[in-house]
Amino acid sequence: MLREFDYENLPIVDIVNEILVDAIKKNASDIHFDPNEQGLRIRMRIDGVLIDYSNAPSFVMKNMITRIKILAGMNITESRLPQDGAIKNQLEGYNLDLRVSSLPVTNGEKIVIRLLDYSMSLKGLDTIDFTPENLDLVNKMIATPNGIILVTGATGSGKSTTVYSILQQLNKPDTNIITVEDPVEMKIAGINQVQVMSEIGMTFAAALRSILRQDPNIIMIGEIRDDETARIAVRASITGHLVLSTIHTNNSLNTIERLLDMEVERYLLGSALEGIISQRLARRLCNNCKKATPATEYEKNLIKKVINIDINEIYKPVGCDQCINGYKGRIAIHEVLRLNQEIRDAITSNINKKEFRELVYNKSNVSTLLQDGLKKVVAGHTSFEEIIKLIDITEDYIGNDSIKSTLMGKVNTSQNINNDVKENLEILDL
Repeated sequence: MLREFDYENLPIVDIVNEILVDAIKKNASDIHFDPNEQGLRIRMRIDGVLIDYSNAPSFVMKNMITRIKILAGMNITESRLPQDGAIKNQLEGYNLDLRVSSLPVTNGEKIVIRLLDYSMSLKGLDTIDFTPENLDLVNKMIATPNGIILVTGATGSGKSTTVYSILQQLNKPDTNIITVEDPVEMKIAGINQVQVMSEIGMTFAAALRSILRQDPNIIMIGEIRDDETARIAVRASITGHLVLSTIHTNNSLNTIERLLDMEVERYLLGSALEGIISQRLARRLCNNCKKATPATEYEKNLIKKVINIDINEIYKPVGCDQCINGYKGRIAIHEVLRLNQEIRDAITSNINKKEFRELVYNKSNVSTLLQDGLKKVVAGHTSFEEIIKLIDITEDYIGNDSIKSTLMGKVNTSQNINNDVKENLEILDL
């Protein structure tokens, strides 16, 4: 049911405030204002899914966009160029920390508001869905005095939450922690945080060169975006500093390949890289209405072959007045790789990709995204369909013939198989 507002009588200020408060109450991550010929289509991204929220008529469209731009400190006279802004305020007892982006489109300006919530970061590493085995690996990584630790994943996969959780744990009086970020998303007492300003030459690379002269113990780089930043970060990590950063890659293997593509020397990467945390966010099953149902043969076989657990039942989404289509909130799916000497030697010696994949995924103690996801399916935290939709088949099934054959059986026998899965299998010539 779409939310209705009295646009003719209510002030636009009150309507915008109500939309922001409602988004916070619904735990939305983004609000989209999409202009069309009838006015504004307003949508909210809740648990990773965009849901229609309301429709604003055309006669209030300009005023609503202007009000949002004023709140965000943006230029209200400029509608031809993209703009970025931020809203930091208090509203009805809620602390607003919002990022605002405008984009000129054919019917006007599209506005997207991102709601930042780092409350999970304040609760500690043990609250962000790591399995006990993965949490132990992460704690061992961050206990090392030097090296580089990378958190990887797509935009909106919770990388910043993980990095800030690690920083919270490392933040001690005898440690000098300096971060370089664009933007500084969460201010942490006791940590020196640097804001990137590329327009005046304060880039990630420029900031890093200065930070190294500030006697740091730990350096956090908001994101590795270019070759120069990657090379400086790796060199910093082998000169006695622990370096944390994020990068947009799918998994551990892709991360190593990306860094090598960025012209990081193999001998440096092999000695500097301490570990990689890859993650995705899956929708969490609603505890109020989830229902245990008999597992299909395909679900039984895949779970048995991937994580060696026998199941008869599996939880499915139902839907109730407390959730959206059976889901409420999200859960992180992780792949944590802590490099051992064999993997370091393989990076340095440039072994072929197939052998390297075999070494990383079959000869080390890494738990893949698929394995971690299926463990959380068995535990009743998320659904089987959610994990199959989330995991990149081309990344997680190469090199495992038994799982390939199981998937092929699903493709041949089920009418419900996602077309993307079938296309990926065809690409792999399976």
